[in-house]
Amino acid sequence: MRIDRIKFVTEIAKQDMTLVELAKKSGVNRVTLSNIKCGKSCTPEVAQKIANGLGIDLNKLL
Repeated sequence: MRIDRIKFVTEIAKQDMTLVELAKKSGVNRVTLSNIKCGKSCTPEVAQKIANGLGIDLNKLL
């Protein structure tokens, strides 16, 4: 599953959150978040954890 990196970066910035903070909230490794930020794909489970960590619906990131 590929998260839209622009939407991902925008949402992180909008919430004034760092990747380290998101990693703690979502339970997803910071390196994995960095890879997704650079355009790599992830599993649906990881995508859902990220959406939950951001407190938004997963569809807003796709």
